Amino acid sequence: MRSFIHLNNISFSYQERENPNPKVLVNLSLSIKEGEFVALIGQNGSGKSTLGKLLNALIIPDAGDVFIEGMNTHESANYPIIRSRVGMVFQRPQDQIVATTVAEDVAFGPGNLGLPPSEIRQQVDEVLALTGLASYRERPSYLLSAGETQRVALAGVLAMRPKCIIFDETTAMLDPSGREMVMRQAKALNKEGITIIFITHLMEEAVQADRVLILHHGQLVMDAPPAEVFSSSSKIRSYGLDLPPAALAADSLRKYFLSLPEGILFEGELLNVLPEYSGKGKLAEPENHEKIEQDLIIKVEDLSHVYLRGTPLAHQALEKCNLKVTSGSAHGLIGSTGSGKSTLLQHLNGLILPQSGRVNVLRYSLNDPELDVKALRRSVGLAFQQPEDQIFEQYVGDEIAFAARNFAITGKIADIVRSAMQAVGLDFESFKDRVTSTLSGGEQRKVALASVLAGQPQVLLLDEPLAGLDPLSRNEITDHLAELKKKGITLVISTHQFEGAVELMDKISVLANGRDFAHGTPGKIFSSENILDESGIKAPLVARIVGRLRNLGWPISAEIVTLKDLETSISSTNTGVEG
Repeated sequence: MRSFIHLNNISFSYQERENPNPKVLVNLSLSIKEGEFVALIGQNGSGKSTLGKLLNALIIPDAGDVFIEGMNTHESANYPIIRSRVGMVFQRPQDQIVATTVAEDVAFGPGNLGLPPSEIRQQVDEVLALTGLASYRERPSYLLSAGETQRVALAGVLAMRPKCIIFDETTAMLDPSGREMVMRQAKALNKEGITIIFITHLMEEAVQADRVLILHHGQLVMDAPPAEVFSSSSKIRSYGLDLPPAALAADSLRKYFLSLPEGILFEGELLNVLPEYSGKGKLAEPENHEKIEQDLIIKVEDLSHVYLRGTPLAHQALEKCNLKVTSGSAHGLIGSTGSGKSTLLQHLNGLILPQSGRVNVLRYSLNDPELDVKALRRSVGLAFQQPEDQIFEQYVGDEIAFAARNFAITGKIADIVRSAMQAVGLDFESFKDRVTSTLSGGEQRKVALASVLAGQPQVLLLDEPLAGLDPLSRNEITDHLAELKKKGITLVISTHQFEGAVELMDKISVLANGRDFAHGTPGKIFSSENILDESGIKAPLVARIVGRLRNLGWPISAEIVTLKDLETSISSTNTGVEG
């Protein structure tokens, strides 16, 4: 394979007159051959998205050269060819949506290439089917969920048939099934000879590439096959990353199952080598963990919502949806992309008022025409699915201070801001004067969450709080949310990333097609094949390991969903454990 991409000693920084930033990329050299499948990983702010934009000639290096098939990005005459050869699905996909309907947007790129109408129609039909968007072709693009928008952005790139596709956190807002679909598409395109560069914070995705690149503080620190990259947990963690979930689980279970081989990276590898039970215990029956409802803090009854109601573009987002959340609990909202989770959350702090049905939060009725919305939002904070939608100040410190000032929070503003930043893993001195527009997607998510925390709400609504975060940041935020819960803060968390959030959740509500499909404990939800199958949800890895072990005779509860509880259950069996 010949070299398709070559970077020669490049450096880049985002220039600001008031506050010059340090270099985002520093003296980086790299070559990628035609037809390779490369994963690009690193902490938030390590320079991954910046590198992707350099490869697409969206930005030009301050020093050094970027060559695409021998064409230097410093030469503006090369831009049209380079951008037709290297397609990019942005970290913020709505930035590349330009038309009013899905089909028109997908057709935009091929149209700019001057293809005949019949060929454009054929390519649009093909990529809509490929990305699962065939039924969305006439849907207004501005009414799509974040996950649906990402799929439209991918379809628009695929329609141009580029020689290289850069996926910049393309799966961050997708449900597990959607993430698997994108990965299958990426692999299929790679088999056809298309070069794939997959930027991700999910190690289970990175491990599927042929080659893994790690950026750390703007420098390339590792470049090797996945087995080599993930062979040392201490080394990978020194870069703020972690092992893939299957490798983490295997490491934890190896103390009980001594026969587990080293180097397990994939779920299938782990499930296939789990041992049969050799003891005499019987399969544990599910326990009843349901609690009597008390101290209800949120109650939603028969809530329905139609976007663009009364128009030909009307779209039913919620239909007779119900929700009950008790004070001081952590309640999860899960469901496939577009199931209505974000719409439901936005009703809980008055961003959307009920069209039909009833919503009560704390002492507020959102059906009350005299509702004090400011007082409601002082008590009920919402961190958006797209954090950049709620960031409006120029500097990070001012952004985080806004809620504290607006709600007259008691205390010194600088101390409140510092505490909120520390809670999400942002260094106060390093970030307080950063310009918000220069932050990475993950850094923006941290700033948005910190700004909500600074308002000190009683109820915290979190829409995909872990999306786009590196493993270390996910752990930091999950730990802080657990501390808030201990202090009595009520959490309502909408997420597609169950692995980290499931330990927080007391109960879960499953949404499907705008309806509340099921309610229960995480164990009840993720151990029910009927719920999973009918709602299109995939259980966390631990729940799938538990199912496999039970099939092998292990007398453990079907409702275990955390690795800690699984270890405790295995060790308590006494017999049947190797060693």
